[in-house]
Amino acid sequence: MSVRIVVMGPSGSGKSTVGAALAERLGARFVDGDDLHPLTNVDKMAAGIPLDDEDRMPWLGVVGRTLAAETRIVVACSALRRRYREAIRAEAPDAFFAELCVERETLAERLGGRPDHFMPASLLDSQLDALEPLADDESGVRVDADLPLAQELATIREALAAVTGTPGEAQSLR
Repeated sequence: MSVRIVVMGPSGSGKSTVGAALAERLGARFVDGDDLHPLTNVDKMAAGIPLDDEDRMPWLGVVGRTLAAETRIVVACSALRRRYREAIRAEAPDAFFAELCVERETLAERLGGRPDHFMPASLLDSQLDALEPLADDESGVRVDADLPLAQELATIREALAAVTGTPGEAQSLR
């Protein structure tokens, strides 16, 4: 059975940590969406300039094609707006999204502790302004990312099992 999961949320929400742990438990490949950005996007963000849709859409296509190319994969990707998730789904229609929900203050604190990351804390507000939470009609789950990692994974596990109808996938996340 295919498992294609996008762990989404603003910078500092824990996408890479949760995504890597999820992939390990599922026996899936983990890809950090940041590694799929073209250098021009990385340079722009490093300079404190928010990406616009012209910058994002080609990257989101790459994210979707990366998902579609694997049968068991977890990708960490901001996917902040519904149209961004739709761009990913255009390439990987069965993608399941796990949105990590974190308070702004916590995000700012986390970003302040990552001086070597190309995404500066100054872009946090632009990300939060762009954020459109998962809607009820989207395949996915919203996760309180202030919970311990094991509880975050359990929330994703239960939601994934409900969507796929495959309790075996849920068991592998324990």
